[in-house]
This record gives sequence, C-alpha cells and structure tokens, in this order.
Amino acid sequence: MRGGAMRLSTRIALAVGVSVPLLVLASGWLLLRLVTDDLRAHQNAQLRARATVVAKNAKAFLEVAGADRPVMEQARQRRLVNSARDVGIRLTAPGGTVSAGPQPDPFPSLPRNAPKPVTVTSGDTEWLVLSLRVGAAKQGTTPNLWLFSPDTAEDELSLVRQRVVFGALLAAPLAGATTWAIATRAVLPLRRLQRRTSGLDPRTSAVRLEHTPTRIGEVDDLAYTLQTVLARYDEQVERTGEALATARAFAATASHELRTPLMSMRTNIDILTDHPDLDPVDRAEVVEDLGREHTRLLGLLVMLRALAQGDLVEADAFASLDLAEVLDASVSDLRRTHPDAEVSVRTTPGLLVHGWEEGLRSAVDNLLANAWTHGRATDGTAPIEVTLRHSGDPRQPLAVLTVDDHGPGIPPERREEIFQRFRRGPESPGSGLGLTLVAQQIALHRGRITVRDRPDGRPGARFEVRLPVTGVRDVESTLPLLRRDWLTGRHALPR
Repeated sequence: MRGGAMRLSTRIALAVGVSVPLLVLASGWLLLRLVTDDLRAHQNAQLRARATVVAKNAKAFLEVAGADRPVMEQARQRRLVNSARDVGIRLTAPGGTVSAGPQPDPFPSLPRNAPKPVTVTSGDTEWLVLSLRVGAAKQGTTPNLWLFSPDTAEDELSLVRQRVVFGALLAAPLAGATTWAIATRAVLPLRRLQRRTSGLDPRTSAVRLEHTPTRIGEVDDLAYTLQTVLARYDEQVERTGEALATARAFAATASHELRTPLMSMRTNIDILTDHPDLDPVDRAEVVEDLGREHTRLLGLLVMLRALAQGDLVEADAFASLDLAEVLDASVSDLRRTHPDAEVSVRTTPGLLVHGWEEGLRSAVDNLLANAWTHGRATDGTAPIEVTLRHSGDPRQPLAVLTVDDHGPGIPPERREEIFQRFRRGPESPGSGLGLTLVAQQIALHRGRITVRDRPDGRPGARFEVRLPVTGVRDVESTLPLLRRDWLTGRHALPR
C-alpha cells in the first residue's frame, strides 16, 4: 500500500461508522415524534373520559348545593371527589369552590374556554387542563369546572431521547468494527488479485495473470479486464514487431529488387548521354528499353506497397462487401486499360463477404491482369471467362470466383510455386508479385485459392477462389486477422 493511501476496508468501516449513528438518530427522531403524538393522544383521551364522569357528578352536586339539604350535598360532594381519582378538579359552586386531587402550585391562570385539553405551566411542571360548564353556569359565560392532570409524557420522552442517543453512540464503534471485519474478509479476493498483478510487468516478463473465478462479479470482471488489457498489449507489441519487420523487409526487398532495373536504366541513360549521334533505330530501342524498365520499376513499387499494406491492415478496416460489386469494378477497369480484352462475366448478386475492400479489389485486379497477360490463345486473342456463384452448401456457404483463360496452362508441379515472391517466367513483364498479392489477400480473408486445368478440356488455366459468405444478419461480425508475414517471406502458401 502506497504511503497516505487508505485501504478499502478501512474506508468502508469509517463510512458505516459515521452513517449508522446518523441513521440511528434519524430513526430515533422519527420514533420520538410518533411516540410523542401517541402519548399526547392517550393522555388527552384519558382526561376527556374522566371529564365525562366528573361532569355528571358535578352537575348532580350543584343541583343540591345551597338547597339546605346538607346530607345530600355532602354525599354528592364525596361522589364527585371519588370520581376524580388521579386527576385534580376545581368546581365553582354557589357556596364556594370545591377542589380535590393534584393541583398546580403555584396556581396558574386558568383558561376560560378549553373544551379540549391544553397545556399550562406551573413552576417546573406542565399540566393538562380541561374546562367545562356544568349546572347553573351553563347559561353564563364563565366555565365552572376544571380538570388537571400532570403532563407525564415529557418524562417518558426524555427517557426515549436518552436511549436513542445512547444507541447511536454505541452503534458507531460496533458498526465500524463489525463492518471493518466483514469488509476485510470481503476484499480478500481483491487483495489477492492485487498481489498477483503487482509483480506483472509486460515490458520485462512474459508472465501473465492467471485468475480462478471467485464468483464475486466485481473481482472477476476486474481480472477479466486486466487479462484483456495485457492481451491487447501483447497483440500491439507483436503488431509493432511485425510492422518493424515489414518495414525492414520492404527496405531490403526494394533495395535488392530495384537494383537491377535501376542499373539497366543507368546504362541506357549513359548510352544516350555518351552517344548523342546514336543511330535513330538504336536510340528508339534504348528509349523503349528505358520505358520497359521504368514500367517494371513502378509496378514493383506498387506491388511491394500493396503487400506491406496487407501485412499491416487492422481488423477495423474490414466491412460487409458485395463481391459482385467488387468484381464489376475490376472488370470495368480492365476493359478501360486494355480495350482489346475480351471478358465475359456471370455473377450472382448479393454474395456478401466480410472483407477489406481495397485488398479484395487488388486481388481480383491481379487475377484478371494475370489472365490477360499470360492467358492468350494461339491466335493472339485473350478471352477471359469470369464466374461468381454460390457454392450451394448451406452448412458452409462460400462465394466461388473462377477466372478461366486460354493460355498454355500451368503444370501441376508449378501451381504452388507461382504464388511465391518474385517467381515469374522468363518472358513475363510483371514483377513476380501479382499472384503473391492474390494469395495474401485470399488467406487474409479466410479463403482458399487453387489452380487447375480448364474443366472443358481446352488449353488454359482456371484460378478458383473460395471465400466465406456472411449472412444478412451478421454482416457486422468481425474476424481476428491471421498472422501476416507475406512481405517478410515467412508465410504459408495457400492450399
């Protein structure tokens, strides 16, 4: 634990230790309000019930008071006093005032009209007072009967307050200690995970996090996140290494392969410079040779760049593509650049593949260019038949692209060799990378490319490409990219 940092279990214990007393006090305050209302209502109900009985006896007493009936007067006064029991009474009668039971001392000013119990203070004591009109005073304006009851609710409420405060003070340390113990136990899986990850340094060690599920969602999610971060770090390190290897391979390959055409161009330039009076026929031949070497040089750079892009492309460059649209664009481009090309196309629309558009377009372009360059018939024409169809297998749906030419064909022993880098025939004007680029892109798209004879028995070769088809509902799915090292020369040839 770093200096100044507080453990999670301690933070939880402090938070609970502070919040629990506050909750106890809040609950106690609410309880006190409810108890206060209940006690007041109970006392008022008792006083009103006692007032009903006392008022009846007080009325009977007033009927005989001052009527020269001393025996009845004394008997009814005794009944009045006995009916008061634990409450005090004060009755104004014609012969004087009758008092009984507990009375306020000093005697306060009595309310003139209190048909409901009211609270008055006498010294340090609070009393509940109820006033009524009985007997002859009913027609007057002044009450003549008061009932007194000591307000005992305050003592009971004071006891409740003390217990609430005591409970809050007691709950603070107990809740903090209990929570600390529980939290310490609960964060043990997190502390174990912290100990396992504290020694991991992806820059210096290949050791990675091994995590056994704890059934604690947060801990397992954190471990999974750490494993994902480390895995992505490894992927990025590997991709950086691949990018460096690709850059070195690009520089080395370009340096090696460009040396010959550049030297040839230098020789031709020297001839033109040293012999300004060169025969026009020879000069035209030298210039034509310069043009061929320049075209070869430019084509080689373009192919090397395309191979490097294929080795460095990322998964987010892939999207849902209609292969028929890619094919139509390539055929249109071939017809524009080579007006003498005879291309017949049969396509099935709606064949969606998850692919990199630039890479697939480059692969199809090179397949068509290879057929136009090497697939010429004996009469010099270069008819090309292109077909795009569905494989018809519902278990493993594939898009099948075939390119048939009318050239001499490719012997079986050379059908894998032609996909290797810089393998070209003696009369080939290309860079020897076109079919390598095709194989790279087909492998990158989880496909397969094969070379065979034409199925109709006529001279020529058939290049057949099979690519996995995506459904309409899952066109947004992504695939992890295969290892890409075509430019560095460590790849496996398509089968």
